[in-house]
Amino acid sequence: TYRVGVNNVGSYQVAGIPWITGSAALAAGQEAQFQFPKITKNITVINQSANDIRLHFNSTSSGDVVTGLHYVLLNSNEDSYSFNVKATELYISAPSANAGNASFTIVAELTQIGVPPTWALTGSGLTTIDGS
Repeated sequence: TYRVGVNNVGSYQVAGIPWITGSAALAAGQEAQFQFPKITKNITVINQSANDIRLHFNSTSSGDVVTGLHYVLLNSNEDSYSFNVKATELYISAPSANAGNASFTIVAELTQIGVPPTWALTGSGLTTIDGS
């Protein structure tokens, strides 16, 4: 049976459903979680300030996300990064050394695939350091 699903190629070949959000109030040392209503095809984050932001797929409290460098750092205004990934959530955190609030925009392409109830990204490279 051919139908929409995580391993269905056609679900990722069509143009994605647009999803856009952002914030201008991420304080230094804080973290924000963004949950997508469907599994993503692509996610782009744009830094809209001179303050640093970190992009990651698990909370900084879930393990070695920061100490293991399991994030992408956007460290200048209009710096951006695109992930071509299947994901259900994204975390953005601001280093405590930031001088003020960080601002950013998230643009995602969503598939028609619903979020599975047991979907979780964890393990080496996401929350733990190799060999831990």
